[in-house]
Amino acid sequence: MKRNVQKEKDHTIRRLVHECKPIRWWLALGALISTAAIICAIAGPKLLGGLVDRLYEYWSGNAAQNLQQALVTDLLILLAVYFGYSLMNYFKMLLLNNVVSRYFTCGLRIKISEKIKRLPVSYVDQTPVGDILNRMTEDVSTMGNYIHQIVDILTTGVLQIIAITVMMVRENWLLAILVLALTPFSIWLSTKISAKSENGFHDMFEEGGNLSSIVEESYSNFATTKAYNYEQASQEKHDKVNERRVKAEVNAVYLESVLQPIIAFSNHLAYIAISLIGGWLLVSGRVTSVGIIVSIVLYARQFSTPLEQIASGLGQLQHAKSACRRVFKILDLEEEHNPSGEMDTASARGDIQFAHVDFSYSKDTPLIQNLNIDVKQGQSVAIVGPTGAGKTTIVNLLMRFYDIDAGKITIDGQDLSNLSRESTRDLFGMVLQDTWLFHGTIAENVAYGKPDATREEIIDACDKAYCDHFIRTLPEGYDTVIGDDTTNISGGQKQLLTIARAILAGRKLLILDEATSNVDTRTEILIQKAMDNLMEGKTCFVIAHRLSTIVDSDLILVLNDGKIVEQGKHEQLLAKRGFYYQIYTSQYAI
Repeated sequence: MKRNVQKEKDHTIRRLVHECKPIRWWLALGALISTAAIICAIAGPKLLGGLVDRLYEYWSGNAAQNLQQALVTDLLILLAVYFGYSLMNYFKMLLLNNVVSRYFTCGLRIKISEKIKRLPVSYVDQTPVGDILNRMTEDVSTMGNYIHQIVDILTTGVLQIIAITVMMVRENWLLAILVLALTPFSIWLSTKISAKSENGFHDMFEEGGNLSSIVEESYSNFATTKAYNYEQASQEKHDKVNERRVKAEVNAVYLESVLQPIIAFSNHLAYIAISLIGGWLLVSGRVTSVGIIVSIVLYARQFSTPLEQIASGLGQLQHAKSACRRVFKILDLEEEHNPSGEMDTASARGDIQFAHVDFSYSKDTPLIQNLNIDVKQGQSVAIVGPTGAGKTTIVNLLMRFYDIDAGKITIDGQDLSNLSRESTRDLFGMVLQDTWLFHGTIAENVAYGKPDATREEIIDACDKAYCDHFIRTLPEGYDTVIGDDTTNISGGQKQLLTIARAILAGRKLLILDEATSNVDTRTEILIQKAMDNLMEGKTCFVIAHRLSTIVDSDLILVLNDGKIVEQGKHEQLLAKRGFYYQIYTSQYAI
């Protein structure tokens, strides 16, 4: 079991590296700049040690005649080297920040967005929006940050350790051993501790997704929360999840933060040893100059920096692994099958047939069973039944939001399972009870289903939907910007705009969720007239809530428990005094 978990973790990191393939040459350039910075960093202590030796000669009275000029020259070279070191590091960070942010994190977010488009609707239905957003933002940012760590560890870290080791051994192998002695133990202990922090980071990300979902839910339903005085309960729910996230983060960050003090402690021990033993070697004559000891001390100080980078990288590695697993989980989800068949929308008639259709959202709970419907071009079909009968499910199947388990659905004789989902959806216009308008102008909202529509076409559609008059009374007319919460127009006006949108789209088939509830009588009349204009000559499926609105339908399908229990015209169904009669009389006295 542990071996499989380790394989999964290793695969995660390999895959992260693979995701960097589009920016590999930029990363190589960053590594090259890092190498130049390392050369400057390594040269600095050597030059400073030589400068100290010249000063020692001066103090001892053995100075050469041109000492002053040599000191100035060495000092300028030393300043140039350290300036070059700072400049190289600046360019490296500037390059990586731009490349990783612009090409890696942005590209990965686009990749996730494209992936979600190809996922079945069931995934979005079952996954909190906040969790998806959290993976696209925080998790991807964590992955991008770790790309910096990879470059630093492989170049500024590992190469610098090797170079410093070589330089110290050249200066004095005994003092070099003092610096290197504790390194294996520090790295081993850092690896063990960092491995234990991964579970904490994984829990932190999971609770972070839950927290984002709660916040999104609270603010998207802010008015309802206020109306039911649910603020306190919502706050308590938020606090519980936040407390779990904080606990997971504290555990993970604590383990990660222990690493650097361990490295620092081992290096401080090395400083003490170098100072004591180096002084003894100098007095005993085994070290010929103070400059060598100064160089070793400076190299020892530099030696701690890459070790701390590696220790930090090991901690960030666990952080990145958890983020990668959550992001890759989305990217690895099975996509919905999308055939390549196309239907000519211009020549489509609108004959629809359900033949022995079975469907259920859960295999353990059957819903639609042996459904048979035959709808002819231009017919208006009303679907009625109690809550949970399967009315909305029929719409979901028509729009290919879900695939049927058995049977066949055809449009003009063509099996939907052989057509692309885009081709199928191009046939349908929708007007739902829950209106949806985005932040933008009224003209942009109406043209949502036909982005290339002219202003004249937009105005004509609004005129047929009986909303042109109220639009012209707005301050900017068709260019009035609707807010995210659309509080600057009424519910009935929003519904008229969605009808205008469907009229402008000009689709051959319509799906209508009764749109006249919760509006005043005058607006209801306008909506009904607009709906009549919209439905003219089209095959329509109407999900009916108030039966008075569908009495003139060509066909009424009465559903109960996923089955059609009755079908026919309004008068015929009333005459049967069956299930439809019971529903109708429960709403209206006969």
